[in-house]
Amino acid sequence: MTPERAVSQALAKVAEEQLSLPVQIKSCRETRMSLADLPEALEDLSLLAVIEGPGEGLGLVALPPVTLATLIEVQTMGRLGKGTPPARRPTRIDAAMVAEFIDGVLGAIEESLIEMEAVAWAGGFRYASFLDDPRPLGLLLEDIPYRVWKVSLGLGAGAEREGEFLWAVPAQGRGQRLRRFPGMGASPASEAAQDEAFARAQAEAEWAGKLESTVLGTHVTLDAVLHRATVPLSAVMGFRVGTEIPISMDALERLCLEAVGARKMARARLGQHKGFRAVRLSDEAEEGAEMEAPSLARPHLAPSEFSAGTSPFAGLAAEPHVPSGLGDPHSVAYDLPEGGFPAMDMGGLGGLSDEGAMPMGMALDGFDSAEGAGDLPPLKIGSGL
Repeated sequence: MTPERAVSQALAKVAEEQLSLPVQIKSCRETRMSLADLPEALEDLSLLAVIEGPGEGLGLVALPPVTLATLIEVQTMGRLGKGTPPARRPTRIDAAMVAEFIDGVLGAIEESLIEMEAVAWAGGFRYASFLDDPRPLGLLLEDIPYRVWKVSLGLGAGAEREGEFLWAVPAQGRGQRLRRFPGMGASPASEAAQDEAFARAQAEAEWAGKLESTVLGTHVTLDAVLHRATVPLSAVMGFRVGTEIPISMDALERLCLEAVGARKMARARLGQHKGFRAVRLSDEAEEGAEMEAPSLARPHLAPSEFSAGTSPFAGLAAEPHVPSGLGDPHSVAYDLPEGGFPAMDMGGLGGLSDEGAMPMGMALDGFDSAEGAGDLPPLKIGSGL
């Protein structure tokens, strides 16, 4: 068994078993290409299927328009049409319909080379995603050398159609050979141990594959937060259709990608992609310091209808505290205010005369007369009385 024979037999076997489509292999050759040369080997309007293998290695399977149209016709009509359909741009529906065929071919190649050194670069690849344009290949694939297998096919019982199949994988394989190939002088005991290790490795690989597919199939909700503003509850209760919320000018450049619980995952910028609004992640080195900060600095918002208003005490200066002097009898706190006290209603005592004397007929106990008693010192009355 050789890699060339494995590729040829896999294509013919899977096409016959899955689709009942006779396939003749006219040529099968391997070339080495760089990432820059790979797009030049692709025929226009080919379906591009990105495949993923061991060590997160990525490869490519390309189905030219004739090959793709033949596979679709056989699955939908059960036979080939009279003429070759015109070339058209492939869709995701096309990719979904041929994904099983691609996985079948890759699995058959791996099975044929399982006991050879070539399984390190040929084994473990499966369908991952679909591209409708070859330009993103330079961003998706690694800039490393690739093994490119190009197979010319005769499709149909009489090979009435001529198609191609292109398969590209990293030249330096990242997989491991699970078994020693025959002829290395191993003892029966070591052969049994290798068979047991091979079965155990296969079981572990299957379990890891199922776990990976489950984890990668889990849905995660991410919110692109444009801006956060704090407003009073009274303003929120007054929200109506047409209410405007102020947003800072740099909000479009400082989006935050958040997970559940407002956990900050990355910084982003607002943009567009194919007519849709999109976010573009910012460089982690530039935004690392801000992501580690406990809180993000909020830009100043201009006053709006959500403002709580200006404090009535904002323009008043705080008066210094002056200790009270009421404990001192000679304190100025006891002096009469300027202009004296206002007139007070004495009730039943009547009023004072113009000279300040007590009204007649009012006696003071213990005082028969004020004559000869001498002048009394003035009475100081505190302003707090």
